[in-house]
Amino acid sequence: MKKNKNIYTKLFTIINKFIHAGKSHHFKGKLRISKGFVLLSSNPLYILFFLCYNTTMTTTAIMLCAGSGTRMGLGYNKLFYNNGLGTVLDRTLTTLLSHGRIDNIILTYAKEDESVIKSLASNTVTAIPGGATRFDSVKNALTAAKGCDIVLIHDGARPFVTHEIIDGAIDSAIKHGSGIASTPLTDTVKIVEQGIINSTPDRSTLYSAQTPQVFRYELISKAYEKASSHMPADRLHFTDDASVLEWYGIAPHLSLGSPDNIKITTSADLAKIPGNCRIGLGYDVHRFAKNRKLILGGIEIPHPLGLLGHSDADVLTHAIMDALLSATGLPDIGVLFPDTDSAYKGADSIELLKKVHRKLQTANCQLVNISCVIMAQAPKLAPHIQKMRARLADALNINTNQINISATTTEGLGITAIADENGGIAASCNVLIR
Repeated sequence: MKKNKNIYTKLFTIINKFIHAGKSHHFKGKLRISKGFVLLSSNPLYILFFLCYNTTMTTTAIMLCAGSGTRMGLGYNKLFYNNGLGTVLDRTLTTLLSHGRIDNIILTYAKEDESVIKSLASNTVTAIPGGATRFDSVKNALTAAKGCDIVLIHDGARPFVTHEIIDGAIDSAIKHGSGIASTPLTDTVKIVEQGIINSTPDRSTLYSAQTPQVFRYELISKAYEKASSHMPADRLHFTDDASVLEWYGIAPHLSLGSPDNIKITTSADLAKIPGNCRIGLGYDVHRFAKNRKLILGGIEIPHPLGLLGHSDADVLTHAIMDALLSATGLPDIGVLFPDTDSAYKGADSIELLKKVHRKLQTANCQLVNISCVIMAQAPKLAPHIQKMRARLADALNINTNQINISATTTEGLGITAIADENGGIAASCNVLIR
């Protein structure tokens, strides 16, 4: 079988030479291999070639997921960053899984991420341990990919890769043995030593290498094997796979990448991932009552009057809960925690807020920020606002700078302008989630 595969590869190369040389009118037109269908001329030789070729050729994608992401400063693997529409890992893997020319996918993982990455395994997706360096991870994956014809190596942190970029790299690998997704540099590059510019290379010869980097399996596996056995371990710090092939003595071929196909490296890059931001609005009002504690934002405020309610009547926290539920598309607190249910009699609203937050997490949503306004004639709330922010931020597991609270009077208008039992306190809240 392997001998037949090599024959088809050689045959493809020969046919392409005829096409580009224009030596025969029978070979004019474009060839495009794609799993399950073929676009070609009506020449029967094409049809026979592609029918045989597509039934024998296999492509395995290696997706590198074993990085630590220390430059990102997230405290966890950047591939697990979720913007509300899924993780970076989900986005990259979905693109590979949906590509018709990729038969199998190998994911490499760091030890601390083993359980998460392994949970993605399926009939076509395999998870294997990565290594201490990128070189080690790729070498491990190449061993696991043994038997395929074409191997595609891609950074898991490049979620913007497209099917067109993948096709171009695969086509180049079939024709030339390698296909390195690349884009020409648009900036002027300087060679610098100790802060001094030594020279300026010709920009027209400079390209930025991306991934995927695609190769004939036997070619790249031999290059990695030779580098591993001939170079000291402390020198095996190749930054990409094309560099390994260069060291092996073979010049890689470029394919067309895209300026959009960036690698997520810094926190600023995360903002480039398309998101789905949603706004929620919450409002609540409670009447003053004697013999009740005044609780706002989980903090007890010294005051002769409290607020009347089935729970602790924390009007601020209630507004926040309703805003979060509104943004997530869930029923409000009157439905989730009805005042007809004795289980919520005198309930701590902060504990209810934690339950709402868990619903937010279940819906795969992330809280961006909260902005609240408390409307009250009395008491004076400015001295207590920072404590409220800290209490609420702790309950929602966010930073205090993600929540803002202001207080105002209503200039003698409405129920909130009355400071006795005939009046009360109201609160409104806007939240942004993604």
